[in-house]
Amino acid sequence: MLDKFITPVIKPLLTPVVMLMHKRGITADQLTVVGFLVGLLAVPLLAFEMWYGALVAIALNRILDGLDGALARYANQSSSAGGFLDITLDFLFYAAIPLGFILANPEQNAIAGSLLLTTFIGTGSSFLAFAIAAEKFKLEKPQFKYKSFYYLNGLTEGTETIALFIAFCIWPQHFAVMASIFAIACGITIFTRIHGGYHTLKQQEADANKAAENVPSSSNSEVIDD
Repeated sequence: MLDKFITPVIKPLLTPVVMLMHKRGITADQLTVVGFLVGLLAVPLLAFEMWYGALVAIALNRILDGLDGALARYANQSSSAGGFLDITLDFLFYAAIPLGFILANPEQNAIAGSLLLTTFIGTGSSFLAFAIAAEKFKLEKPQFKYKSFYYLNGLTEGTETIALFIAFCIWPQHFAVMASIFAIACGITIFTRIHGGYHTLKQQEADANKAAENVPSSSNSEVIDD
């Protein structure tokens, strides 16, 4: 929900760092992988209840995640392969953080964490499934034109998820409550994405079929020579 507002503010701040990285020969894919590995460090830190250490790892992951896309665009290296790598590792990172809190306190966090992970699967699958269909119909990306594929909006997006992770690290004793509330918000996102995405694609299919019916078939046209 907030991504479309936050992203334009952050992008200009990354430019000086991106220029420096490009001069050093660093690639966007390298940043993606390094950022993912740094983010995974949060899992053992959370398991051992080192909350602020995990918070630093999460923050660094998100900073590097913002830099990799900016670097790819600056260096004219944007690609479907890079976008695939980025979004896949992002979703693995998102799933790893609740796992860290479950490991830290299974008795208190297991149910809420499992519920959150389940809804993460729902938001991620609806997001990616629509992106595939959107590519088929060449749907425009009015709010995220720089992305590798279509970004379907929702109540819970990247900005809200990171804010949640930060809150988890600051108030770990309230993980179960916060995770449960956010899981409900994710459920709303899943419903709106499925409902909106389904009807959008149905309309696209209807328009495509109508356009096909209005195109005269070359086999039915005859050329008559006098």
